[in-house]
Amino acid sequence: MTISYTLKVANSRFGGFSKLLFRWKGSIYKLLYKEFLVFVVLYALLSLVYRWLLTEEQKRIYTKVAQYCNRSTDLIPMSFVLGFYVTLIVNRWWAQYTSIPLPDQLMCVISSNVHGKDERGRVLRRTLIRYANLSAVLILRSVSTRVLKRFPTMDRVVE
Repeated sequence: MTISYTLKVANSRFGGFSKLLFRWKGSIYKLLYKEFLVFVVLYALLSLVYRWLLTEEQKRIYTKVAQYCNRSTDLIPMSFVLGFYVTLIVNRWWAQYTSIPLPDQLMCVISSNVHGKDERGRVLRRTLIRYANLSAVLILRSVSTRVLKRFPTMDRVVE
């Protein structure tokens, strides 16, 4: 469901953008704030331990471990990981796109396989194509808001 925030943006004052981000129902901040808080607490704890509790020798060992971890991040390049991720996302999008039932191919199959140049063959082809269009509209009404607005009731579909 689409939620409109136009009124809240129009009446916004100082700090209104940050208030709007936290009011937003689908906000990324609401999704990730728990993980972010855990990260900040762990980072602050690690920083305090490093600055106040470790001796100079322990700080030197910690620095060596951090440098080793930094070197091992170069073993798998970020461009490779990003390329793999983008390929995965595009493949998912393409699979969704190709699963949309388009009546064009079915129409070509019907017109090539239902023979007859007389009135009966023409009516049969037209009826089968109308059924295909009807099934596409009924399916797309449950998925697309534009199609649902165009055909809100079954009476409108019949018209």
